[in-house]
Amino acid sequence: MATTALRRELEYTSPTRRRVMGIIFVAVGILIWLLFARPVGADQMTTFGMTPGGTEATVSDLMFRSKFTLNAASFLCLGLGGYQLARGFGKRTNLILGIVALMFLFGFLAWAAAGTSVNIAGLLSSSLVKAVPLTLGALSGILAERSGIVNIAIEGQMLAAAMTGCIIGSVTGNGWLGLLGSIVTGGLLGWLLGWLSIRYRTDQIVVGTVINIFATGLTSYISSKFLQTYQELNFAPIFPRIPIPLLSDIPFFGTLLFNHNIFVYLMYILLIVLNVALFSTKWGLRLRSVGEHPRAADTLGINVYRTRYMGVILSGMVAGLGGGYFTLGSVGRFDEVMTAGRGFIALAAMIFGNWMPYGTFGAGLIFGFADSLAAKLSILGVNIPSEFMLMAPYIATMVVLAGVVGNVQPPAEEGKPYIKEG
Repeated sequence: MATTALRRELEYTSPTRRRVMGIIFVAVGILIWLLFARPVGADQMTTFGMTPGGTEATVSDLMFRSKFTLNAASFLCLGLGGYQLARGFGKRTNLILGIVALMFLFGFLAWAAAGTSVNIAGLLSSSLVKAVPLTLGALSGILAERSGIVNIAIEGQMLAAAMTGCIIGSVTGNGWLGLLGSIVTGGLLGWLLGWLSIRYRTDQIVVGTVINIFATGLTSYISSKFLQTYQELNFAPIFPRIPIPLLSDIPFFGTLLFNHNIFVYLMYILLIVLNVALFSTKWGLRLRSVGEHPRAADTLGINVYRTRYMGVILSGMVAGLGGGYFTLGSVGRFDEVMTAGRGFIALAAMIFGNWMPYGTFGAGLIFGFADSLAAKLSILGVNIPSEFMLMAPYIATMVVLAGVVGNVQPPAEEGKPYIKEG
C-alpha cells in the first residue's frame, strides 16, 4: 500500500507531467483567444438561457459582453498554465485540468452564441437524458469487470433488451412489464457470457463479440419480418415525466435534475447503491477481490466462480435496463440497430471513469453533452459540421487512455480465466 501511494504521489509531482500539463493549459488559453475572442466584435453580447423546458418557473437569463468575457477566460487559462510550469499544482492538477476544459467549452459556447442566445439549461437537461443509457451501460461494465469478466457484449445486451421490452410493453400495454422483460433479457445474455467464459474458459472478447453479432442479427430479422408488418407489436408505452415534489420546484436545478422519467431516477439510485455496495460492504469487497486476486479470495473461502457469475449476470441486468430506455423511455418503438454503438461508448465511459461509478457518470455526461451540443449547432447556424462535435468525446477518451489525466487502473485479473487448483 505504501509503495502504491508513493507511486501515485510521484505521478502527480513528476516534472515531465507538470511541464506537459502547463503547456496544455497555455495552449488552451491561446486557442480561446485565437479562435473565439479575436473574431468577436467588441459590442457583441452573448445570452445564456437559464430556464429549462417543461417548467413554469423562470430564471433570469445570463447576459455578458462576449469579447471581454472570452479574453478573461483566455487570460485565466494562461495564468493557470504559467503557474503550472513554474511551480505546479501537485495533486490538484486534474482539478485544474477540468477547470481549463470547462473554460474552453464556455469559450466555445460564448463564441457560438455571440450576438444571439443559447438555452444552456435546456442543453444541460438534454445532456443528462442522453447520458442515461451510457451511464447504465458503464455501470454494467463495472459490475462485470470488477469481478474479472470483460463484458464487451453490452451493446448486444442493450439492443436485445430494447426489442424485448418494446414487444412485451406493446402486447401487454404495461411499461413496467416491458421494463422487466428488458432486465431479464439482459440478465440471460449476461448468464450466457458468464457460462461460456467461466465454465468453458472461452476467450471473453470472442464471446462478447459473438453475443453482439447474434443480438444484432436476431433483432434485425425480427424487426424486418414482424415488427414492421405488425405495428401493434411495435407501439410500446413510454414512461412519463414524474416531477419530484418540492425538489422539482427548486429554481434552475429542480427542473434540470428532478423532472424526468423513471430511467433518470433509477440511474441516480444505481449510482449511489452501486458505489456504496462496491466500496462499503462485504459483498463489494468479495466482488472486487475475485477481480483483483482470485487465488487469494479462493484461499479465504470465497467462491470465485459463483461470485463472477453473480457479477456478470447483474451486469447484464443493468445493461438490459439501459436497453429498455431506448424504447420505453424515449421513442416507444424499436428500430434496427437503434442503440447505434452506445454500448461501446459506455465501455469508453467506464474506462474514462476509471471503473468508478461516479467517474463513469461524469464521463457519460461528457458524451451526452457532446451529442446534445451537436444538435444545437445547427440551430445556432455555426459553420462547424456536427460530425466534428461527435468526435469530441472519443478524442477526450484517447487523451485519458494516453495518460494525460493520470493512469487508468483496470482490475488486475480482468479477462483472465480462473482455474481452481486441486
